[in-house]
Amino acid sequence: MEKAWKIVLFSCLVVSFLASSSAQTCLTQTFSNNKRYTNCSDLPALNCFLHWTYNQTAETVEIAFRHTGTTSSRWSAWAINPAGPRMQGSQALVAFVNSSGVAHAFTTSIDSMGPSMQQSVLSFDVPSLSATFENNEMTIFAVLRISGNLLSTSQVWQEGPVTNDRLGTHPIGGANLQSTGSVNFLTGQTGGSSSGSRTRRRNVHGVLNAVSWGILMPLGAITARYMKVFKSADPAWFYLHVACQSSAYIVGVAGWATGIKLGSDSPGVTQNTHRNIGIVLFCLGTLQVFALLLRPKKDHKYRFYWNIYHHSIGYTVIILSIINIFEGFDILQPDDKWERIYIGILIFLGIVATLLEAFTWYIVLRRRKTGSSDKHSHTMNGATGLNGYGATGQGV
Repeated sequence: MEKAWKIVLFSCLVVSFLASSSAQTCLTQTFSNNKRYTNCSDLPALNCFLHWTYNQTAETVEIAFRHTGTTSSRWSAWAINPAGPRMQGSQALVAFVNSSGVAHAFTTSIDSMGPSMQQSVLSFDVPSLSATFENNEMTIFAVLRISGNLLSTSQVWQEGPVTNDRLGTHPIGGANLQSTGSVNFLTGQTGGSSSGSRTRRRNVHGVLNAVSWGILMPLGAITARYMKVFKSADPAWFYLHVACQSSAYIVGVAGWATGIKLGSDSPGVTQNTHRNIGIVLFCLGTLQVFALLLRPKKDHKYRFYWNIYHHSIGYTVIILSIINIFEGFDILQPDDKWERIYIGILIFLGIVATLLEAFTWYIVLRRRKTGSSDKHSHTMNGATGLNGYGATGQGV
């Protein structure tokens, strides 16, 4: 009996060893052309694997995406999506076995929830693209020429049916819903939730800076410039201005801090223009805070110079903020509607400022005219000796 148990246990160990050794991993995979890649990853769903080599000098990524356990009646696709770990908005490489029995690869941009899966250009160049189908394995070979902001991004992959060279809709449950993750072509790291977390941080960074530097700052400047012309608004305009600018600075610093964190999480990836303008904005914004603390009284001899300092830095911050926000749009590449919304807000603020500017000059010129008329009348009345208060005898 004891001998029988030993035989059973030994058999189980042998079966387990054979099963584990037969299980594919990217490290055990080879290619017919003996091509070797610097990095590889076992993707967590759909029996897929990704191999790649990043050439920093040429700014290209050479990849091999392998989908095992598939058939000639299924299509395979791999894509990157800077907008997040989802298929819509992704830039995809697709391959299938056509009616001639040849593996055909093409690029397509997934621009909707029901894509046509027709060939189209991507947002980056693909100098080389091909596919092979052997032993129920579809492999897509490609060279991608991508910018620095795509080195750390989201990746998605899918598979679906093919009928008469027409690509059908992929399943919407099970492993097909789990086929998302992240990839860092520079560091070789991949994952599932990290990409979503990084994407959320990038979105939070963009929203915080757009609201603070791009909306609250101009709004605070408009409040200060146009409300103080109304005597009844003094000193309310000042407190509104301070509240607006202080809120903008606090929120802006939070956005700046998330940007620093994003930079530290993406070694080797630098957005020089965006980063440098952000540093300048932080410094100038801090100077404005100190300017509030060092603000001299209205009748102080240095108040004139303080006004020049405060206004010049304030308008510089607003201009640089708007420029940097559009730099951020180019980096994040969100849906076009968000950039259009921000442009609409700027247009609205511009129209309001223009109308208030015209109204302000109307009030100022009318006051100057009234003051000049009163002064002239007062002088003439005093000279004629009718009385010291005016022709009608009423005080001015």
